Amino acid sequence: MNLKKSIYFSFVVGVFSCSSPSNNISSYTTSYNSESATVIQGVSLLGDTLTSRIDSSSQSDQIRNLQAAEKQYSEDPSMENLIWIGRREAYLGRHDLAIRTFTKAIKEYPLAFEPLRHRGHRFVTVRKFDQAIEDFEKAVLLMEGKELIIEEDGMPNKLNIPLSNIQFNVWYHLGLAHYLIGDWEQALEAYTECLKVSDNDDLMVATLDWYYMTLMKMGKSEEAKNAIAVVSDKMNIIENDAYHKRILMYKGQLDPKNLLDVNADEQDQKLQYVTQGYGLGNYYLTKGDTIQAESIFQNVIETGYWAAFGYIASEMELAKLKE
Repeated sequence: MNLKKSIYFSFVVGVFSCSSPSNNISSYTTSYNSESATVIQGVSLLGDTLTSRIDSSSQSDQIRNLQAAEKQYSEDPSMENLIWIGRREAYLGRHDLAIRTFTKAIKEYPLAFEPLRHRGHRFVTVRKFDQAIEDFEKAVLLMEGKELIIEEDGMPNKLNIPLSNIQFNVWYHLGLAHYLIGDWEQALEAYTECLKVSDNDDLMVATLDWYYMTLMKMGKSEEAKNAIAVVSDKMNIIENDAYHKRILMYKGQLDPKNLLDVNADEQDQKLQYVTQGYGLGNYYLTKGDTIQAESIFQNVIETGYWAAFGYIASEMELAKLKE
């Protein structure tokens, strides 16, 4: 079934019933000042409560960035500035506030796909996959035929060069949402589209990694092997080193034992560990070694880095293994 056609009618009706942007936008603030409070964000796929708490010490830079974003929006209440508030809230772990902010942007700019991309992402974070898929599918319709829009980084890479585009992020996260609910066919369709807008080596390895894993889940190992044939150790990788290494491991060019050469106790390496951990655990799973896979997935969960995609995917695998 063609994804775009299947959602067209219901979406068109919804778009034109939405209200137009408000002409009376005042200063917008997030009311996050109860930083000592622990806030429930959702429930994991293993039934655990997911919480966040703002730490004024370790997150002082992020708090200042959010305050700056709020000030910028009060001076210039544009969609872009409103989205930045939501992004900054999410970086602080307040996905509930981010979703609220992106919802405001969606209501005020019903024909824009950018806020749908960001709200969908945060719905994935809090494990509301069906709602995420709905947002991404609406974004797909709205962005059709548009030129690629570079997405500025909230957490810049080492070269401070934005690498992704908004269209890539819509397809990538749509594929992820389908993958996390075990809908391999729809995940593969989304990643196929994502490859078309993966216009640099970093985006290519990120997409191909999930594309490969999806094909492996479908039992299409030969297709999976052919898909990653284009990946080499000569590629120009700036930020997606974890995905690049995972693919080199799939190709037999990197020893699986060396993949987790990362200190999971170091905050700046925790995301790398979680990403590598899921890839390695899934690698062992495809080899039929469920004991090793389960052990690695459990190590990922013990990091507590629950917003990372590798963490969510590890939850998914552990939940399936327990069934």
